[in-house]
Amino acid sequence: MKNVIITGTSRGIGLELALLFASQGHQVAAISRKVAPQLLGNPNITCLSVDISSEKQLQEVVAFLETTWKKVDVIIHNAGILVNKPFLEITPNDFEKVYKVNVFGAAHLTQVCIPYMNSGSHVVSISSMGGIQGSMKFPGLAAYSSSKGALITLSELLAEEYKEQGIAFNVLALGAVQTEMLQEAFPGYNAPTTALEMADYIMNFALTGNKYYNGKVLQVSSTTP
Repeated sequence: MKNVIITGTSRGIGLELALLFASQGHQVAAISRKVAPQLLGNPNITCLSVDISSEKQLQEVVAFLETTWKKVDVIIHNAGILVNKPFLEITPNDFEKVYKVNVFGAAHLTQVCIPYMNSGSHVVSISSMGGIQGSMKFPGLAAYSSSKGALITLSELLAEEYKEQGIAFNVLALGAVQTEMLQEAFPGYNAPTTALEMADYIMNFALTGNKYYNGKVLQVSSTTP
């Protein structure tokens, strides 16, 4: 059984991931600013109310690892913020808010966890088709899509930097998934994939994908573009 850290577990894909891993007997550290009531009381889930964009709050993760787990097998960087605004209306604060979670938060959490990761560990970053070079882009997503592109490059770099230690870094670039975040950004749009369906795919990839991939970006989308 694995020790699995998942961010963004208050709803959507992250919530489903935490429940799926726990149902299979894995130990889950569910990290989010708001704790989902569905996760409370589950013997395989530890809920950590942490804002990953805060270096100070990330020390709570350090304390948990040092006193309880001692080892991390899987990290799934699922937390994300999406701002949908015309480019001229996006403020520096909007850009900073998005990057602090989507890029800097993932980077800082990885730094926190690396000392507790051994050969065979797997870090999976959840990016977006909008962050893929050459993919179709949508107006209004300058901050979100560019941050997801940065997350891809960061993962590729870390795969190279930590290959000798046997820690794998891969990215899943998702297409549209029916989540609360998608509905808030694009009201009325119906995605072809549910949060539970995508969570099941991500869980299986997180557990086995590092046997076949390292430093790779897999496009997980059933639509073209």
